[in-house]
Amino acid sequence: IPIPSVPTYPPTMSIPQRLEAIQKYIRDLQYNHTGTQFFEIKKSRPLTALMDIAKEMTREVLPIKCLEAVILSIYLTTNLPGVERFPLSFKTQFSGNHFYHIVLGIHSGGRFGALGISRRDDLMFKHLEFRTLDDLVQEFEGAYRGYSHTLRKVKIGQYVSHDVHSVEQIDWKHSVLDVDRLPKEELRRELERHTRDMRLK
Repeated sequence: IPIPSVPTYPPTMSIPQRLEAIQKYIRDLQYNHTGTQFFEIKKSRPLTALMDIAKEMTREVLPIKCLEAVILSIYLTTNLPGVERFPLSFKTQFSGNHFYHIVLGIHSGGRFGALGISRRDDLMFKHLEFRTLDDLVQEFEGAYRGYSHTLRKVKIGQYVSHDVHSVEQIDWKHSVLDVDRLPKEELRRELERHTRDMRLK
């Protein structure tokens, strides 16, 4: 079995194509079904420490779960020009139990998309084709509905620094929205407000 290698890009490669190459690399590492997490991720650690863990992931080439995929995606998109990245996490309910998932939201060229990993194909990569953050969130909500999961909460972080040596912490949950309690129009307004906040930071 060939070992997945970190993607490299010819100068002519477009941003959407580069994002697809990153997603393919993450997918090739495979989802970790073992029950043992191979990399310890403490969300409160400075970005530089988390980027060191991402480098370790590229060396070890072990299966990963969703949070590890987000850290790796941040690392692999750091040098992409005009690409902003932000954490996007979901809390869902299915037959009385709660489930948590996270992807890396992407904003580039006036469009939104996502990178990540999941057991489910439609809960990870999203092409850079969504006009608004609301459109992206609705896409995930629809995917969850297909698995009879009710989306309860969405947490959206701020844009992550492009400086891999930054000692800043990632802002994981600048906005926390109770999706099931907010009318659709209000949710859309809140997501618009968050998008403006991210741009101003």
